Amino acid sequence: MEFSPKRRPALIAMLVAGAYYMENLDATVIATALPQMARSFHTSPINLSAGMSSYMVALAVFIPISGWVADRVGSRTVFSSAIGVFTAASVLCAFSNSASQFTAARILQGMGGAMMVPVGRLMVLRNTEKKDLMRAIAYLTWPALLAPVIGPPLGGFITTYANWRWIFFLNVPLGIIGILMAMILVPNDHSGARPKLDFAGFLLSGGACISLMYGLDLAARRNAPWLTVGAFIICGVVLGALTVRHSRRHPAPLLEFSALKIPTFAIMIWGGTLFRISIYGIPFLLPLMFQVGFGMSAFNSGLLVLAVFAGNVAMKPLTTPTIRWLGFRTTLLVNGVVVIAAVLVCAFLTPATPRWLIIAALFVGGLCRSMQFTCLNTIGFADVPKEKLSTANTLFSAVGQMNVGMGIAIGAIALQMAVLIRGDSGRIQVADFHLAFVLVTVFAILALYDCLRLDKHAGAVVSGHSPVPVSPTPTTATPASRR
Repeated sequence: MEFSPKRRPALIAMLVAGAYYMENLDATVIATALPQMARSFHTSPINLSAGMSSYMVALAVFIPISGWVADRVGSRTVFSSAIGVFTAASVLCAFSNSASQFTAARILQGMGGAMMVPVGRLMVLRNTEKKDLMRAIAYLTWPALLAPVIGPPLGGFITTYANWRWIFFLNVPLGIIGILMAMILVPNDHSGARPKLDFAGFLLSGGACISLMYGLDLAARRNAPWLTVGAFIICGVVLGALTVRHSRRHPAPLLEFSALKIPTFAIMIWGGTLFRISIYGIPFLLPLMFQVGFGMSAFNSGLLVLAVFAGNVAMKPLTTPTIRWLGFRTTLLVNGVVVIAAVLVCAFLTPATPRWLIIAALFVGGLCRSMQFTCLNTIGFADVPKEKLSTANTLFSAVGQMNVGMGIAIGAIALQMAVLIRGDSGRIQVADFHLAFVLVTVFAILALYDCLRLDKHAGAVVSGHSPVPVSPTPTTATPASRR
Protein backbone atom coordinates (compact mmCIF):
# COMPACT_ATOMS: atom_id res chain seq x y z
CA MET A 1 0.00 0.00 0.00
CA GLU A 2 1.45 3.36 -1.04
CA PHE A 3 0.93 6.77 0.53
CA SER A 4 1.78 10.20 -0.81
CA PRO A 5 4.94 11.85 0.59
CA LYS A 6 2.79 14.58 2.16
CA ARG A 7 0.51 12.19 4.01
CA ARG A 8 3.08 9.67 5.22
CA PRO A 9 4.70 11.87 7.95
CA ALA A 10 1.26 12.64 9.45
CA LEU A 11 0.27 8.98 9.41
CA ILE A 12 3.57 7.92 10.98
CA ALA A 13 3.06 10.60 13.65
CA MET A 14 -0.35 9.07 14.40
CA LEU A 15 1.25 5.64 14.75
CA VAL A 16 3.94 6.97 17.10
CA ALA A 17 1.25 8.77 19.08
CA GLY A 18 -0.53 5.41 19.39
CA ALA A 19 2.66 3.92 20.81
CA TYR A 20 2.80 6.76 23.33
CA TYR A 21 -0.82 6.02 24.16
CA MET A 22 -0.08 2.39 24.93
CA GLU A 23 2.93 3.25 27.11
CA ASN A 24 1.17 5.99 29.06
CA LEU A 25 -1.99 3.96 29.53
CA ASP A 26 0.07 1.13 31.01
CA ALA A 27 1.88 3.46 33.42
CA THR A 28 -1.15 5.40 34.68
CA VAL A 29 -3.43 2.39 35.03
CA ILE A 30 -0.92 0.73 37.38
CA ALA A 31 -0.83 3.68 39.80
CA THR A 32 -4.37 3.14 41.10
CA ALA A 33 -3.86 -0.64 41.33
CA LEU A 34 -0.76 -0.57 43.56
CA PRO A 35 -2.53 -1.25 46.89
CA GLN A 36 -4.41 -4.28 45.52
CA MET A 37 -1.30 -5.57 43.75
CA ALA A 38 0.65 -5.20 46.99
CA ARG A 39 -1.93 -7.34 48.80
CA SER A 40 -1.71 -9.98 46.06
CA PHE A 41 2.08 -10.09 46.38
CA HIS A 42 1.99 -9.87 50.21
CA THR A 43 4.18 -6.76 50.30
CA SER A 44 3.98 -3.00 50.94
CA PRO A 45 2.76 -0.57 48.23
CA ILE A 46 6.02 1.37 48.68
CA ASN A 47 8.04 -1.73 47.79
CA LEU A 48 6.13 -2.04 44.53
CA SER A 49 7.81 1.16 43.35
CA ALA A 50 10.51 -1.20 42.06
CA GLY A 51 7.99 -2.67 39.64
CA MET A 52 7.31 0.81 38.27
CA SER A 53 10.84 2.19 38.32
CA SER A 54 12.42 -0.99 36.86
CA TYR A 55 10.43 -0.42 33.70
CA MET A 56 11.87 3.08 33.40
CA VAL A 57 15.39 1.81 34.10
CA ALA A 58 15.09 -0.79 31.33
CA LEU A 59 13.96 1.97 28.98
CA ALA A 60 16.92 4.17 29.90
CA VAL A 61 19.41 1.30 29.57
CA PHE A 62 18.29 0.14 26.13
CA ILE A 63 17.19 3.43 24.55
CA PRO A 64 20.80 4.41 23.63
CA ILE A 65 21.11 1.46 21.22
CA SER A 66 17.65 1.96 19.66
CA GLY A 67 18.89 4.32 16.94
CA TRP A 68 21.89 2.12 16.17
CA VAL A 69 19.72 -1.00 15.85
CA ALA A 70 17.12 0.81 13.72
CA ASP A 71 19.78 1.97 11.25
CA ARG A 72 21.22 -1.53 11.09
CA VAL A 73 18.11 -3.66 10.62
CA GLY A 74 15.50 -1.09 9.61
CA SER A 75 12.96 1.16 11.35
CA ARG A 76 9.95 -0.98 10.51
CA THR A 77 11.58 -4.18 11.77
CA VAL A 78 12.64 -2.59 15.06
CA PHE A 79 9.38 -0.73 15.61
CA SER A 80 7.03 -3.65 14.95
CA SER A 81 9.22 -6.11 16.88
CA ALA A 82 9.36 -3.73 19.84
CA ILE A 83 5.57 -3.48 19.94
CA GLY A 84 5.43 -7.27 19.93
CA VAL A 85 7.85 -7.55 22.87
CA PHE A 86 5.99 -4.85 24.79
CA THR A 87 2.66 -6.64 24.27
CA ALA A 88 4.02 -10.06 25.22
CA ALA A 89 5.60 -8.63 28.38
CA SER A 90 2.24 -7.10 29.32
CA VAL A 91 0.74 -10.59 29.31
CA LEU A 92 3.57 -11.80 31.57
CA CYS A 93 2.83 -8.92 33.97
CA ALA A 94 -0.78 -10.09 34.14
CA PHE A 95 0.28 -13.62 35.14
CA SER A 96 2.83 -12.50 37.78
CA ASN A 97 2.41 -14.06 41.23
CA SER A 98 5.09 -12.14 43.14
CA ALA A 99 6.75 -8.75 43.19
CA SER A 100 9.94 -10.24 41.73
CA GLN A 101 8.07 -11.84 38.81
CA PHE A 102 6.25 -8.60 38.16
CA THR A 103 9.50 -6.62 38.21
CA ALA A 104 11.13 -9.05 35.76
CA ALA A 105 8.18 -8.76 33.37
CA ARG A 106 8.32 -4.96 33.62
CA ILE A 107 12.01 -5.03 32.72
CA LEU A 108 11.19 -7.00 29.56
CA GLN A 109 8.40 -4.56 28.83
CA GLY A 110 10.86 -1.69 29.20
CA MET A 111 13.20 -3.32 26.69
CA GLY A 112 10.37 -3.32 24.16
CA GLY A 113 9.44 0.26 24.93
CA ALA A 114 13.08 1.33 24.56
CA MET A 115 13.01 0.27 20.92
CA MET A 116 9.48 1.49 20.25
CA VAL A 117 8.94 5.14 21.08
CA PRO A 118 12.41 6.71 20.48
CA VAL A 119 12.62 5.24 16.98
CA GLY A 120 9.16 6.55 16.22
CA ARG A 121 9.87 10.04 17.56
CA LEU A 122 13.10 10.22 15.58
CA MET A 123 11.18 9.44 12.39
CA VAL A 124 8.82 12.34 13.13
CA LEU A 125 11.66 14.75 13.99
CA ARG A 126 13.51 13.96 10.78
CA ASN A 127 10.43 14.71 8.67
CA THR A 128 9.37 17.94 10.39
CA GLU A 129 10.54 21.46 9.55
CA LYS A 130 11.66 23.72 12.41
CA LYS A 131 8.70 26.05 11.92
CA ASP A 132 6.31 23.12 12.33
CA LEU A 133 8.11 21.52 15.28
CA MET A 134 5.88 22.97 18.00
CA ARG A 135 2.76 21.82 16.19
CA ALA A 136 4.21 18.34 15.56
CA ILE A 137 5.15 17.80 19.21
CA ALA A 138 1.75 19.03 20.38
CA TYR A 139 0.14 16.75 17.79
CA LEU A 140 2.12 13.77 19.10
CA THR A 141 1.16 14.59 22.66
CA TRP A 142 -2.61 14.82 22.14
CA PRO A 143 -3.39 11.08 21.86
CA ALA A 144 -0.82 10.29 24.54
CA LEU A 145 -2.63 12.57 26.97
CA LEU A 146 -5.86 10.65 26.45
CA ALA A 147 -4.27 7.58 28.02
CA PRO A 148 -3.63 9.27 31.38
CA VAL A 149 -7.16 10.69 31.25
CA ILE A 150 -8.65 7.22 30.75
CA GLY A 151 -6.05 5.32 32.79
CA PRO A 152 -6.75 6.19 36.46
CA PRO A 153 -10.54 5.71 36.43
CA LEU A 154 -10.29 2.68 34.14
CA GLY A 155 -7.60 1.11 36.33
CA GLY A 156 -9.60 1.91 39.43
CA PHE A 157 -12.77 0.45 37.92
CA ILE A 158 -11.01 -2.79 36.89
CA THR A 159 -9.23 -3.06 40.24
CA THR A 160 -12.38 -2.41 42.26
CA TYR A 161 -14.87 -4.53 40.32
CA ALA A 162 -12.65 -7.19 38.70
CA ASN A 163 -8.94 -7.91 39.20
CA TRP A 164 -5.82 -5.86 38.59
CA ARG A 165 -4.46 -8.53 36.21
CA TRP A 166 -6.96 -7.52 33.55
CA ILE A 167 -5.24 -4.12 33.38
CA PHE A 168 -2.32 -5.57 31.44
CA PHE A 169 -4.50 -7.40 28.94
CA LEU A 170 -5.56 -3.95 27.63
CA ASN A 171 -2.29 -3.77 25.69
CA VAL A 172 -2.98 -6.90 23.64
CA PRO A 173 -5.46 -5.44 21.10
CA LEU A 174 -3.53 -2.16 20.99
CA GLY A 175 -0.29 -4.03 20.29
CA ILE A 176 -1.80 -6.09 17.47
CA ILE A 177 -3.19 -2.98 15.78
CA GLY A 178 0.16 -1.20 16.19
CA ILE A 179 2.11 -4.03 14.55
CA LEU A 180 -0.25 -4.12 11.56
CA MET A 181 -0.06 -0.34 11.09
CA ALA A 182 3.74 -0.39 11.36
CA MET A 183 4.02 -3.04 8.65
CA ILE A 184 1.87 -0.92 6.34
CA LEU A 185 3.05 2.63 7.10
CA VAL A 186 6.67 2.61 8.20
CA PRO A 187 9.41 2.35 5.56
CA ASN A 188 12.15 -0.06 6.53
CA ASP A 189 14.88 2.59 6.37
CA HIS A 190 18.36 1.64 7.52
CA SER A 191 21.93 2.67 6.92
CA GLY A 192 24.75 0.24 6.29
CA ALA A 193 27.28 3.00 6.95
CA ARG A 194 26.74 3.03 10.71
CA PRO A 195 29.86 2.29 12.76
CA LYS A 196 30.26 -0.71 15.02
CA LEU A 197 28.35 -0.74 18.27
CA ASP A 198 30.06 1.13 21.10
CA PHE A 199 29.74 -1.83 23.45
CA ALA A 200 31.89 -0.25 26.17
CA GLY A 201 29.66 2.82 26.15
CA PHE A 202 26.57 0.61 26.37
CA LEU A 203 27.95 -1.24 29.41
CA LEU A 204 29.03 1.97 31.16
CA SER A 205 25.77 3.86 30.58
CA GLY A 206 23.66 0.81 31.42
CA GLY A 207 25.62 0.13 34.57
CA ALA A 208 25.24 3.76 35.64
CA CYS A 209 21.46 3.69 35.17
CA ILE A 210 20.98 0.37 36.94
CA SER A 211 23.23 1.26 39.89
CA LEU A 212 21.67 4.68 40.45
CA MET A 213 18.07 3.51 40.15
CA TYR A 214 18.61 0.39 42.29
CA GLY A 215 20.24 2.53 44.97
CA LEU A 216 17.29 4.94 44.94
CA ASP A 217 14.82 2.06 45.07
CA LEU A 218 16.61 0.52 48.07
CA ALA A 219 16.53 3.90 49.81
CA ALA A 220 12.74 3.96 49.46
CA ARG A 221 12.27 0.71 51.35
CA ARG A 222 11.61 0.38 55.05
CA ASN A 223 14.74 -0.42 57.07
CA ALA A 224 16.90 0.36 54.04
CA PRO A 225 20.51 -0.91 54.20
CA TRP A 226 22.08 2.54 53.96
CA LEU A 227 25.63 1.29 53.39
CA THR A 228 24.43 -0.68 50.37
CA VAL A 229 22.33 2.27 49.21
CA GLY A 230 25.32 4.59 49.33
CA ALA A 231 27.52 2.09 47.51
CA PHE A 232 25.08 1.71 44.61
CA ILE A 233 24.48 5.45 44.25
CA ILE A 234 28.21 6.24 44.32
CA CYS A 235 28.81 3.46 41.80
CA GLY A 236 26.15 4.96 39.54
CA VAL A 237 27.71 8.41 39.72
CA VAL A 238 31.20 7.06 39.00
CA LEU A 239 29.99 5.00 36.04
CA GLY A 240 28.11 8.04 34.74
CA ALA A 241 31.29 10.10 34.87
CA LEU A 242 33.17 7.34 33.07
CA THR A 243 30.44 7.28 30.40
CA VAL A 244 30.94 10.97 29.71
CA ARG A 245 34.72 10.54 29.64
CA HIS A 246 34.42 7.58 27.28
CA SER A 247 32.09 9.45 24.90
CA ARG A 248 34.57 12.31 24.55
CA ARG A 249 37.33 9.93 23.47
CA HIS A 250 35.40 7.45 21.33
CA PRO A 251 35.13 8.28 17.58
CA ALA A 252 31.48 7.10 17.43
CA PRO A 253 30.10 6.98 20.99
CA LEU A 254 26.74 5.44 21.78
CA LEU A 255 25.75 8.50 23.81
CA GLU A 256 26.82 11.84 22.32
CA PHE A 257 26.89 14.78 24.77
CA SER A 258 27.92 17.55 22.38
CA ALA A 259 24.30 18.74 22.07
CA LEU A 260 24.55 19.93 25.69
CA LYS A 261 26.58 22.86 24.37
CA ILE A 262 23.33 24.19 22.88
CA PRO A 263 21.69 26.36 25.57
CA THR A 264 18.08 25.39 24.83
CA PHE A 265 18.86 21.68 24.74
CA ALA A 266 20.83 21.94 27.99
CA ILE A 267 17.82 23.53 29.71
CA MET A 268 15.63 20.61 28.64
CA ILE A 269 18.13 18.15 30.13
CA TRP A 270 19.23 19.86 33.38
CA GLY A 271 16.32 22.01 34.55
CA GLY A 272 13.88 19.67 32.82
CA THR A 273 15.23 16.75 34.83
CA LEU A 274 14.45 18.48 38.11
CA PHE A 275 10.96 19.44 36.96
CA ARG A 276 10.22 15.93 35.70
CA ILE A 277 11.42 14.31 38.93
CA SER A 278 9.04 16.52 40.89
CA ILE A 279 6.09 16.04 38.55
CA TYR A 280 6.48 12.29 38.04
CA GLY A 281 6.40 11.72 41.79
CA ILE A 282 2.82 13.02 41.89
CA PRO A 283 1.08 10.11 40.05
CA PHE A 284 2.79 7.76 42.52
CA LEU A 285 1.89 9.69 45.67
CA LEU A 286 -1.64 10.88 44.89
CA PRO A 287 -3.40 7.51 44.39
CA LEU A 288 -1.66 6.12 47.47
CA MET A 289 -2.72 9.13 49.57
CA PHE A 290 -6.33 8.87 48.42
CA GLN A 291 -6.51 5.11 49.07
CA VAL A 292 -4.18 4.54 52.04
CA GLY A 293 -4.57 7.97 53.68
CA PHE A 294 -8.15 8.93 52.80
CA GLY A 295 -9.58 5.39 52.71
CA MET A 296 -11.01 5.68 49.17
CA SER A 297 -11.58 2.80 46.78
CA ALA A 298 -9.27 2.43 43.79
CA PHE A 299 -12.07 3.55 41.47
CA ASN A 300 -12.85 6.76 43.40
CA SER A 301 -9.13 7.46 43.70
CA GLY A 302 -8.77 7.12 39.95
CA LEU A 303 -11.66 9.49 39.34
CA LEU A 304 -9.94 12.17 41.42
CA VAL A 305 -6.56 11.69 39.72
CA LEU A 306 -8.45 12.03 36.45
CA ALA A 307 -8.64 15.77 37.15
CA VAL A 308 -4.85 16.12 36.74
CA PHE A 309 -4.86 14.58 33.31
CA ALA A 310 -8.05 16.38 32.26
CA GLY A 311 -6.08 19.57 32.90
CA ASN A 312 -3.31 18.21 30.65
CA VAL A 313 -5.74 17.88 27.74
CA ALA A 314 -7.52 21.18 28.41
CA MET A 315 -4.24 23.13 28.23
CA LYS A 316 -3.22 21.85 24.80
CA PRO A 317 -5.21 24.35 22.67
CA LEU A 318 -3.73 27.23 24.69
CA THR A 319 -0.09 26.07 24.68
CA THR A 320 1.03 27.27 21.25
CA PRO A 321 -0.66 30.73 21.43
CA THR A 322 0.76 31.29 24.92
CA ILE A 323 4.32 30.42 23.91
CA ARG A 324 4.08 32.64 20.81
CA TRP A 325 2.81 35.50 22.97
CA LEU A 326 5.22 35.24 25.92
CA GLY A 327 8.17 33.32 24.49
CA PHE A 328 9.75 30.25 26.02
CA ARG A 329 11.67 31.91 28.87
CA THR A 330 8.76 33.89 30.32
CA THR A 331 6.38 30.97 29.92
CA LEU A 332 8.75 28.56 31.67
CA LEU A 333 9.34 30.96 34.57
CA VAL A 334 5.73 32.02 35.17
CA ASN A 335 4.29 28.57 34.61
CA GLY A 336 7.10 27.06 36.69
CA VAL A 337 5.94 29.07 39.71
CA VAL A 338 2.41 27.74 39.17
CA VAL A 339 3.81 24.19 38.97
CA ILE A 340 5.49 24.68 42.35
CA ALA A 341 2.27 26.00 43.88
CA ALA A 342 0.24 23.14 42.40
CA VAL A 343 2.54 20.48 43.86
CA LEU A 344 2.63 22.23 47.23
CA VAL A 345 -1.18 22.42 47.40
CA CYS A 346 -1.26 18.61 47.61
CA ALA A 347 0.44 18.93 51.02
CA PHE A 348 -2.70 20.62 52.39
CA LEU A 349 -5.34 18.16 51.17
CA THR A 350 -7.13 16.15 53.87
CA PRO A 351 -10.04 13.68 53.98
CA ALA A 352 -12.21 16.63 55.05
CA THR A 353 -11.31 18.75 52.01
CA PRO A 354 -14.38 19.18 49.76
CA ARG A 355 -14.17 16.99 46.68
CA TRP A 356 -14.81 19.91 44.33
CA LEU A 357 -11.84 21.76 45.81
CA ILE A 358 -9.56 18.73 45.38
CA ILE A 359 -10.69 18.36 41.76
CA ALA A 360 -10.11 22.08 41.08
CA ALA A 361 -6.61 21.99 42.60
CA LEU A 362 -5.63 18.88 40.64
CA PHE A 363 -7.10 20.29 37.42
CA VAL A 364 -5.01 23.47 37.72
CA GLY A 365 -1.99 21.29 38.44
CA GLY A 366 -2.67 19.38 35.24
CA LEU A 367 -2.90 22.60 33.24
CA CYS A 368 0.50 23.92 34.31
CA ARG A 369 2.09 20.45 34.10
CA SER A 370 1.07 20.15 30.46
CA MET A 371 2.37 23.62 29.61
CA GLN A 372 5.74 23.02 31.25
CA PHE A 373 6.31 19.69 29.53
CA THR A 374 5.41 21.05 26.09
CA CYS A 375 7.67 24.08 26.61
CA LEU A 376 10.65 22.02 27.71
CA ASN A 377 10.26 19.31 25.07
CA THR A 378 9.85 21.85 22.26
CA ILE A 379 12.59 24.30 23.17
CA GLY A 380 14.99 21.41 23.64
CA PHE A 381 14.99 20.65 19.91
CA ALA A 382 14.46 24.23 18.71
CA ASP A 383 18.14 24.91 17.98
CA VAL A 384 19.41 21.36 17.36
CA PRO A 385 20.69 21.04 13.75
CA LYS A 386 19.41 18.22 11.55
CA GLU A 387 22.68 16.31 11.69
CA LYS A 388 22.52 16.15 15.51
CA LEU A 389 18.84 15.22 15.81
CA SER A 390 19.53 11.49 16.15
CA THR A 391 22.13 11.75 18.92
CA ALA A 392 20.21 14.52 20.73
CA ASN A 393 16.98 12.50 20.58
CA THR A 394 18.76 9.42 21.95
CA LEU A 395 20.24 11.36 24.87
CA PHE A 396 16.93 13.07 25.67
CA SER A 397 15.01 9.76 25.47
CA ALA A 398 17.41 8.05 27.88
CA VAL A 399 17.42 10.95 30.34
CA GLY A 400 13.66 11.45 30.08
CA GLN A 401 12.87 7.85 30.90
CA MET A 402 15.34 7.87 33.77
CA ASN A 403 13.51 10.93 35.08
CA VAL A 404 10.25 8.99 35.24
CA GLY A 405 11.88 6.22 37.27
CA MET A 406 13.69 8.75 39.44
CA GLY A 407 10.44 10.63 40.06
CA ILE A 408 8.74 7.47 41.28
CA ALA A 409 11.74 6.52 43.40
CA ILE A 410 12.08 10.02 44.88
CA GLY A 411 8.36 10.03 45.67
CA ALA A 412 8.73 6.71 47.50
CA ILE A 413 11.86 7.93 49.30
CA ALA A 414 10.10 11.14 50.36
CA LEU A 415 7.20 9.10 51.78
CA GLN A 416 9.57 6.76 53.61
CA MET A 417 11.50 9.76 55.01
CA ALA A 418 8.25 11.25 56.25
CA VAL A 419 7.44 8.01 58.11
CA LEU A 420 10.93 7.93 59.66
CA ILE A 421 10.73 11.59 60.71
CA ARG A 422 7.43 10.92 62.45
CA GLY A 423 9.15 8.05 64.26
CA ASP A 424 6.31 5.57 63.88
CA SER A 425 6.87 2.29 62.03
CA GLY A 426 3.15 1.54 61.88
CA ARG A 427 0.58 2.40 59.23
CA ILE A 428 1.28 5.26 56.82
CA GLN A 429 -0.72 8.35 57.82
CA VAL A 430 -2.03 11.37 55.90
CA ALA A 431 0.62 13.63 57.49
CA ASP A 432 3.34 11.46 55.95
CA PHE A 433 2.00 12.20 52.48
CA HIS A 434 1.89 15.92 53.26
CA LEU A 435 5.59 16.01 54.15
CA ALA A 436 6.41 13.89 51.09
CA PHE A 437 4.75 16.46 48.81
CA VAL A 438 6.76 19.25 50.45
CA LEU A 439 10.01 17.34 49.84
CA VAL A 440 9.08 16.70 46.20
CA THR A 441 8.31 20.41 45.72
CA VAL A 442 11.96 21.26 46.44
CA PHE A 443 12.99 19.75 43.10
CA ALA A 444 10.56 21.97 41.21
CA ILE A 445 11.93 25.05 43.01
CA LEU A 446 15.50 24.17 42.07
CA ALA A 447 14.45 23.70 38.44
CA LEU A 448 13.59 27.39 38.07
CA TYR A 449 17.29 28.28 38.42
CA ASP A 450 18.14 26.91 34.97
CA CYS A 451 15.18 28.70 33.38
CA LEU A 452 16.51 32.03 34.69
CA ARG A 453 19.66 31.51 32.59
CA LEU A 454 17.76 31.36 29.30
CA ASP A 455 18.03 34.25 26.85
CA LYS A 456 14.70 36.04 26.39
CA HIS A 457 14.77 35.19 22.66
CA ALA A 458 15.68 31.52 23.18
CA GLY A 459 13.89 29.22 20.75
CA ALA A 460 12.43 32.16 18.82
CA VAL A 461 12.82 30.34 15.49
CA VAL A 462 10.19 27.87 16.76
CA SER A 463 7.97 30.05 18.97
CA GLY A 464 7.84 33.05 16.62
CA HIS A 465 7.93 35.31 19.70
CA SER A 466 10.84 37.41 18.41
CA PRO A 467 11.10 38.74 14.83
CA VAL A 468 14.88 38.26 14.99
CA PRO A 469 15.68 34.81 16.39
CA VAL A 470 18.93 34.51 18.29
CA SER A 471 21.21 31.72 17.08
CA PRO A 472 22.58 29.48 19.81
CA THR A 473 26.24 29.92 20.59
CA PRO A 474 28.50 28.02 22.96
CA THR A 475 29.36 31.29 24.70
CA THR A 476 25.81 31.84 25.95
CA ALA A 477 25.54 31.22 29.69
CA THR A 478 24.12 27.77 30.12
CA PRO A 479 24.13 25.12 32.80
CA ALA A 480 25.95 22.77 30.45
CA SER A 481 28.86 25.12 29.90
CA ARG A 482 29.40 25.44 33.63
CA ARG A 483 29.14 21.77 34.60
